[in-house]
Amino acid sequence: MRAKTGLSNPYLHLLVTMVLWGSAFSSSKSVVGHVPPAVGAALRFGGGAVALLIAILLFGDRSSAVSARDGWRAASVGVLGVFAYNGFFFWGLSLAPSLDAGILVPVMSPILTSAALLLAGKERAGAARVAGLVVGLVGAVIFFIGIGGSTAGGSSRLWGDLLFLLSAVCWAGYTLLGPRVLAGVDPLRATTYATCAGAFLLSLLAAPDVADVEWRALPAGVWLNTVYLAVGAAALANLLYYRGVGTVGPANASLMMFTVPVVNTLCSTLLLGESFGWLQGAGAVVLLIGAAIAATQGKFQARRAALAEQPSGGGELLSR
Repeated sequence: MRAKTGLSNPYLHLLVTMVLWGSAFSSSKSVVGHVPPAVGAALRFGGGAVALLIAILLFGDRSSAVSARDGWRAASVGVLGVFAYNGFFFWGLSLAPSLDAGILVPVMSPILTSAALLLAGKERAGAARVAGLVVGLVGAVIFFIGIGGSTAGGSSRLWGDLLFLLSAVCWAGYTLLGPRVLAGVDPLRATTYATCAGAFLLSLLAAPDVADVEWRALPAGVWLNTVYLAVGAAALANLLYYRGVGTVGPANASLMMFTVPVVNTLCSTLLLGESFGWLQGAGAVVLLIGAAIAATQGKFQARRAALAEQPSGGGELLSR
């Protein structure tokens, strides 16, 4: 298969996604500072659902029919990747800095994805890959131990980080289920169904807190951040991510998550003034190294296996 270039390159789509997500951590933290976590999540994905529905009306392929089974399957994935993920994520933001979320969620997600693929027998468990997973888990342990020595947050920060870990579990499952959903639904419709289902459940969760929000007193910055989160970090980013997963596979797509901590760290430190202690920093570095080893080893092993199955004389190699 020829490498795609320009705007059609799936890795470019994934890179744009990661920049949007990396900046979304600090943006979400700003919103949670003024509204309850469930309300913030509902605003983000309620707006994202509206943006995607408009996109379907304007750009959707009306000639392609989607079966009820495929539609419900795409919507059910949204329960995991939109509702559960963001429920834990926004709750965690109310307890811990966005800097922690930008480390734990994007770095633990590839580790969990790789571990699931190995346990399911979908990928080979080479020594280097297993070592990478172990190193990553050690880094996560160090990171959580470091919370005790942090100058900010204390026990609430620990609980917040545990919620971020649950978010990473949900996102790993969402990534693994993506190719199965895309087998029957185009990326735009799959993303829309998933986002609408998740937004509906988030709205039900937020309903008891809506009356407590002083809507007229909210600063303009909250609304600007909400629009950015809905259109950019929810609608556009999730659409590009689904397209990337469908083209390069869940393992390679999750590998791109390593760019998120870089973007998030810049945004969280420069815009919010957040920081963590040296032990947490050391744990984050170890975690990142282990996850990178595990993910890249899986990618290289998949390529070698595919090449070994190629008939002599050439043929196409599909990247997974």
